[in-house]
Amino acid sequence: MEPIVSVTSGKVRGFVRDGVGVFLGIPYAAAPVGPARWELPRPAPEWDGVREANAHGPTCVQAPYPPPIHALIGSDGIPGDEYLNVNVWTPDPGGSGLPVMVWIHGGAFTRGSNARAIYDGTAFARDGVVVVSINYRLGAAGFAAVPGAPLNRGLHDQIFALGWVRENIAAFGGDPDNVTVFGESAGGMSVVNLLAAPAARGLFARAIVQSGNGSAVCDAVDARRLGGALAQRLGIEFTAEAFGRLSAQELLTGQNSIALKLMMKPDPERWGASVVRNGLGTLSFYPVIDGELLTGRPVDVVAAQPDRVPLLVGWTADEWRFFTVPTGVAAAVTDDSLPVILPRFGLHPAVLDVYRANRPDATAADLFAAVVTDAVFRDDVTRLAEAPAATPAYAYEFAWPSAIPGLRACHVIEVPFVFDQIAAAHTLTGPTPPQPLADETHAAWVRFATEGTPGWPRYTAPTHTVHIFDFPASTDADNPRADELAALRAARRTA
Repeated sequence: MEPIVSVTSGKVRGFVRDGVGVFLGIPYAAAPVGPARWELPRPAPEWDGVREANAHGPTCVQAPYPPPIHALIGSDGIPGDEYLNVNVWTPDPGGSGLPVMVWIHGGAFTRGSNARAIYDGTAFARDGVVVVSINYRLGAAGFAAVPGAPLNRGLHDQIFALGWVRENIAAFGGDPDNVTVFGESAGGMSVVNLLAAPAARGLFARAIVQSGNGSAVCDAVDARRLGGALAQRLGIEFTAEAFGRLSAQELLTGQNSIALKLMMKPDPERWGASVVRNGLGTLSFYPVIDGELLTGRPVDVVAAQPDRVPLLVGWTADEWRFFTVPTGVAAAVTDDSLPVILPRFGLHPAVLDVYRANRPDATAADLFAAVVTDAVFRDDVTRLAEAPAATPAYAYEFAWPSAIPGLRACHVIEVPFVFDQIAAAHTLTGPTPPQPLADETHAAWVRFATEGTPGWPRYTAPTHTVHIFDFPASTDADNPRADELAALRAARRTA
């Protein structure tokens, strides 16, 4: 029997695959087109009869990844206006009280969707968890600062989707009081932002930050400077009304042009100091300190919370190689250029002394990737785990290296293991990723969502235990590479 479920806008018909109830492309908000693209999300219109939920819904308009990255992870692009949609996988649509996990995809806030094969929630539902994956407004539509439009529309979408989950997830067998929000890359950054946002409080009980960052936010004044440059590039007045007359494709063309110019010449005077400084070399339109959702750097706001939710946070051992090896950047990094590059990441070159001593055979490119991996990802997520909150925090490092030459344990590598979808990721992992490691990683996420612990000790002083996922054996390590992290933080203070 094809399962039928009633949600706030009407009835939806899903399907059963491998014993799991699947519902795809359910609108959680009205289509953000025309002037509505620059407004806060509104409820999806009601529909009559039963709506088919048997295919992925549209995705936010976006450019494909450039060829080196596209070859590794593919690109997204399902046309249509109703891209504020969710997918749901459930063990039992007629059940009740099941733990819930809500997935927020990555993509530098300009790309990505909930329709990727490696985000398929079947394995989670197989193991007793209801999984919801969401879409949100990306790029300029989600994050450009435009007079007359609310800031952080993409974050508002995420909060609206979590509200939809709270109202509707019981109809799929889930417990609205037992929701774990999790995300990777920009999705991990989004999770940190949600942890910091007062409007999101009470919408989830636990959080998982995969390869995230709590510092990637820009000042509103600088964000408006970037938005003004976009209006100038498009030849329109710098108002929400003028932007509302643009088609999605016109907006995307202008957005891509500005992003390229920002990347090629990251001039703080032109784009805004915080846009350049906090964009990590990869972000253009991204979250803004608006005084409402985000009142400061999210990592600082969350670290100061005495009553935050339990956290699972982590990184991959070689994150930055994803951005340097396929693109050819690694080949251009030399011993002479490395000390010049690091200050762009807010780091004094003296940090290299410790990293070089620990890696005597490393090339300049290896050192660059190691330092920036820690600067962009490991430093921030460990700060979250270190914060003296009463609720527990757990930390991990994913260290298994891809079989694709040069990538090692790069950015994104853990995602197919988390979802137990390694068969869909061979362009990233190579042809023979270890199933036992997928079993272990996936089980830790299920256990955290179900029981509140992933299965290893909390990250507390003085041990600061980190679980190292690897194959043939994973381990727990106390204070791994503590000297490098200390040197990195000292290098920030002296930069």
